[in-house]
Amino acid sequence: MNENFYRNNSNASIFLTIGGELAISPRWVTKGSWIKFAEHFGAMCFHLEHRFYGKSQPKSDLSYENLKFLSSKQALADVAHFIRSMNQKYSFSSKQKWIVFGGSYPGSLAAWARQKYPHLIYGAISSSAPLLAKVDFVEYLQVVKASLATHSDDCLKAFGKAFAEIETLTNHAIGQRNVDKKLNTCTPIGESVTIELDMSNFFQKLADNIAFVVQFNKVNRPEAYHTIDDVCNVMVNETIGAPFERLGIVNDMVLKDLKENCIDYKYNNMLTKMRNISLFAEVANGTRQWTYQTCNEFGFYQTSNNKKDTFGDRFKVDFFIKQCMDIFSESMNAKYLEQVVSQTNEFYGGLNPKSTNVLYVHGSIDPWHALGLTASNNPNIPTIFIEGTAHCAEMYDPAKTDPTQLIEARNKILNFLAQLLGNSEI
Repeated sequence: MNENFYRNNSNASIFLTIGGELAISPRWVTKGSWIKFAEHFGAMCFHLEHRFYGKSQPKSDLSYENLKFLSSKQALADVAHFIRSMNQKYSFSSKQKWIVFGGSYPGSLAAWARQKYPHLIYGAISSSAPLLAKVDFVEYLQVVKASLATHSDDCLKAFGKAFAEIETLTNHAIGQRNVDKKLNTCTPIGESVTIELDMSNFFQKLADNIAFVVQFNKVNRPEAYHTIDDVCNVMVNETIGAPFERLGIVNDMVLKDLKENCIDYKYNNMLTKMRNISLFAEVANGTRQWTYQTCNEFGFYQTSNNKKDTFGDRFKVDFFIKQCMDIFSESMNAKYLEQVVSQTNEFYGGLNPKSTNVLYVHGSIDPWHALGLTASNNPNIPTIFIEGTAHCAEMYDPAKTDPTQLIEARNKILNFLAQLLGNSEI
């Protein structure tokens, strides 16, 4: 919590940023645009960790049996319980308005929290939030392609050529050794036993690394990640080798950002890690938990289904559903996924939310905007769509390099909050 700006009176507002599929950081109660808004409005600030992530562990391990207590509904009930508890602990008056914030999955939670608990929460800022659950999220990589093309068509074409070349090279021994060398595989492709699953994993990881660059393009995070311009400048430079060799250079750049040494594409290695239920396991950083939530509520599988497309057809939706079945339960099959995703959309309303006092913010570069509310004719459900920005860009501290639309977006959020809080002093 941060009470540095709190104007301790019966009208002062209370801001709550909801945590998501990672441990929360104390840094986030001193940084970010919401803290500047809190300073402006004299708000008390809380940051709440999501159950089963970080140190908020209600059970002794992450077994399938225990994870039945992990869901967005349970997380929202936690938010409601937290608000009631803080109202009591700090003797907040009924006039003091709670505003919730969140970005990405927590952005969805923020919107849903206002929708499900309007008597406790007065309003919400929902950033980069996927409101529509979807099993086969093929649109994700379509936006990645469009975002790469904002640099140049040549960049997108070069990525397509690189993936096609790797597809050809991995079909024979000499080519495999070349790919191992240039793409920095942890184990040689020629030694693969479960070749189909391993290759699906390999191509998916390559695509995911490129998507990572796009999703966090030029976002003012503490980590200095490579940008679309950085990777595209490599991909269009014909003097440094064939397209797949250029992709190798790009891949090394991203691995460095991710603090990884090589691509571990082995499907069985992934299963071994993901099946580890210990709270001290590597995947307990949120990977196992979030995978469970996708298998049990959301889908969100970032697929590529067309052989002629940029990223090929190696990781269709069946590949991801198989992981749900292999990691957690045979019962988590395609029929189960369709059922739980349908239930999620029915419960929350998908792209037709019943909420009021929620502002939805998205950026055009961010692939997640494809499942979000980016435009609305309803004055009770306002939206901001920022051209040229990526995932949750407006949530971070302003930078001198911020484009005009991003600066305007933060001002619009401030105005929206002023209307909610009955404060016209901008």
